[in-house]
Amino acid sequence: MSEPTNNTTHFGFKSVPKEQKVAMVADVFHSVAAKYDIMNDVMSMGIHRLWKRFTIDCSGVRAGQQVLDLAGGTGDITALFSKRVGPSGKVVLADINESMLNVGRDKLRDLGLVNNIEFVQANAEALPFADNSFDIVSIGFGLRNVTDKDAALRSMFRVLKPGGRLLVLEFSKPESELLSKAYDLYSFRILPFMGQLIANDKESYQYLAESIRMHPDQETLKQMMQDAGFQEVSYHNLTGGIVALHRGYKF
Repeated sequence: MSEPTNNTTHFGFKSVPKEQKVAMVADVFHSVAAKYDIMNDVMSMGIHRLWKRFTIDCSGVRAGQQVLDLAGGTGDITALFSKRVGPSGKVVLADINESMLNVGRDKLRDLGLVNNIEFVQANAEALPFADNSFDIVSIGFGLRNVTDKDAALRSMFRVLKPGGRLLVLEFSKPESELLSKAYDLYSFRILPFMGQLIANDKESYQYLAESIRMHPDQETLKQMMQDAGFQEVSYHNLTGGIVALHRGYKF
């Protein structure tokens, strides 16, 4: 595993030039977009749906509110928010990857969710929205793929309204050593095999497993959110810490 310098960053376990990471991550998600939903169900045995519902329940979302679903991908979280904000609210599904955005748009239209959803291709590090635009910003399983996470958190803080909240749902550090070892075995032996079998793409799922290990742990991410300006930052460990939901407020 190579260590990053001022001009490089992690791409999984590799160290790559910062300016190349966006394109390399884009290639991964162009590759996995078509099979992303089925792989999520297989990889998590459907538990990802419970993680996402828990995120919505912790959001405090109300009818009429403005929500930004960052790295919204194939639209699972957007769909849940859309039903909660109702016809007087709005959900913006933003993703840096055009292939994921297209899959999400098609899926949500097939579900009949069209009237209160907008789609925007955007980089989380420099969001193209005015200050104080959203009541809620969520990012589900996307922050670990961002090159400059601190810049992204500051950008999310900027577009939130005062009183608004950020929810970060992301893979994290298992709480027990036994679970951590079992999770490593699953991630590095079974997950790439399933990626090859189902999506014909072992390499992308190898990267996704590696990217999880390089993501900040629970306490580190909490501190990063505080450094970006968020207050009352807390987190909930889900499935033994394999996933964590961080929540912070802009006051």
